[in-house]
Amino acid sequence: MSIRNAVIPVAGLGTRLLPATKSQPKEMLPVGKKPIVQYIVEELHRCGLERVLFVTGRGKSSIEDHFDDDPDLIRTLRETGKEDLLQELEYERLGVHFLYTRQRRQRGLGDAVLCAEHFTGTEPFVVALGDSIIGRHKPSPIVKRLMDAFEKHDADCAIAVEQVPLSQVSMYGVVKPASNDDVFEITDLVEKPRREEAPSNWAIAGRYVFAPGIFDAIKRTSFDHRNELQLTDAIRLTLREGKKIVGVRLPAEEKRYDIGNFESYFETFVEFALTDPEFGPQLRKHVKELFGENL
Repeated sequence: MSIRNAVIPVAGLGTRLLPATKSQPKEMLPVGKKPIVQYIVEELHRCGLERVLFVTGRGKSSIEDHFDDDPDLIRTLRETGKEDLLQELEYERLGVHFLYTRQRRQRGLGDAVLCAEHFTGTEPFVVALGDSIIGRHKPSPIVKRLMDAFEKHDADCAIAVEQVPLSQVSMYGVVKPASNDDVFEITDLVEKPRREEAPSNWAIAGRYVFAPGIFDAIKRTSFDHRNELQLTDAIRLTLREGKKIVGVRLPAEEKRYDIGNFESYFETFVEFALTDPEFGPQLRKHVKELFGENL
């Protein structure tokens, strides 16, 4: 069965990016010329996904506005001789069908995914976190590789993973690989383990493919100490019940940009801006002039 549905959880409050996120979703913060979430939608489209469900929350309406057609803007650009700018709106015509539902309370990523149960029905589906860009300027094909691995290995879940320093494992869900292959079976996974308890330094990279059985697992998963349903805990439950979970490693050239705080946001924006094909050369020149030998 070809996979056509994707879920993008975007309900988080983005508190680590205040005050920028006081009235603007963190997923709509610009990275280079585009908001974060547009990179993700374009990535999913290039991998053949046809329908995208955004799991939103309060104050996220600008995400809906961004992906809506805007006839008034198009007319204004044409009437004012700015038709060359119409190419910047080509993402509106990707042919992806967008739907929206709201996570009414902040109860964790597992609960956000559970909001998609009636959208996906009995079909497998992709989950792509709304604050993680994979690849710079050229969307990564990691989702296509995940879908291929999911089907080839008759898996119940496929997870993208990236290697992180051991000092950072407590920030992520971390998997235990059964082999050193690029595609491998996962024998265990833990949500935000302490360094000494981490099964490896291969962290979940914000892209998943699930069989619909994940919804039942989420419903049977206990809330954690923060009263949240962790998606990693639900996946671990399915693993302990004999389901097959596979991991797919991100190659080094497909870097993940996890935009969860100002440090990572600034680094991501600067990297995308300095390497922009159109504006990067002049910007690099300006930075050198600004900082001189101190650069």
